[in-house]
Amino acid sequence: MNNQFEFTEQQEQPVISIRKTTNMASLQQELGHAFMAVIRYLEELGETPVGSVFACYYNMDMEHLDVEMGIPVSKPLAGKGEIKAGSIPAGKQVSTVHKGPYTQMEGVYNAMTEWMTSQGYVPTGVVYEFYLNSPMEVAESELLTKIVFLVK
Repeated sequence: MNNQFEFTEQQEQPVISIRKTTNMASLQQELGHAFMAVIRYLEELGETPVGSVFACYYNMDMEHLDVEMGIPVSKPLAGKGEIKAGSIPAGKQVSTVHKGPYTQMEGVYNAMTEWMTSQGYVPTGVVYEFYLNSPMEVAESELLTKIVFLVK
């Protein structure tokens, strides 16, 4: 593994998303549903995304994952039904880009956690994964996922 980790401070980023509690077995289906619903809603509004779809994990309980699934937008938008307006908070972040299958990201998470500890960064417990391409477009070995830890 040859990931480079980057520390940045980011501005608040408006998003439109769906937040659910699910388990690992249902996650892929939930992500697909949420991304399609959010993209359709943005089309209804005549808005375009300003970034890649994401999943935000508020915990790592694989049986009761608290996950927000959405997309960054250029300005705050009204929600509709299960689709809510929100934001990625301003603040400190540590990030890296993982290339390869989603199933091989655990090692990257572990390496990031070790690196943050060695640098004195304290994770808040909230982690974002931005899916820069899709398994429907590229081979698993070419998947790109930006992993972002919010830090104190």
